[in-house]
Amino acid sequence: MTEIPNDTRTRSLTRVIISILFVPMISLAAAGCATQQETPIQRALRIEPMLSGAGFHVLSADTPARKAQLHSLTPLEIRFTPNNGKMHYWFADPYRCNCIFSGNQEAYEAYERVREQQGIANEEEMTGQMNEAVAQEKMTFMVSPANEIFY
Repeated sequence: MTEIPNDTRTRSLTRVIISILFVPMISLAAAGCATQQETPIQRALRIEPMLSGAGFHVLSADTPARKAQLHSLTPLEIRFTPNNGKMHYWFADPYRCNCIFSGNQEAYEAYERVREQQGIANEEEMTGQMNEAVAQEKMTFMVSPANEIFY
């Protein structure tokens, strides 16, 4: 019977241990993301600063007519309609500010750029966190006296 070299055994064992620990960790992270529902207030707090920074104007629902209009619109979604041959965009918030964010095509395009930059920043942050977790796992395996215990 041929004996497997220690180096090959160590690599195989490391792969098995990483698989055993890494797969559940990713599954838990995915489950956490799936169950973490954004509240209307959280959505408003996330989107409204981007709209303001992009040039949308805040119109308070401070009259009965504006309140009625606010409550007739789809909440917390950017919607649009043509107005005098140009696109008009709005975002109704009956939860936090009781207002409507109103903007033109330029403001909407600026919002899309900000949103894209924010998405890239979020992706980079998540990638960094995942890389850090993997590096910590590798460090644990490097420091662990697995050879002494298992061999």
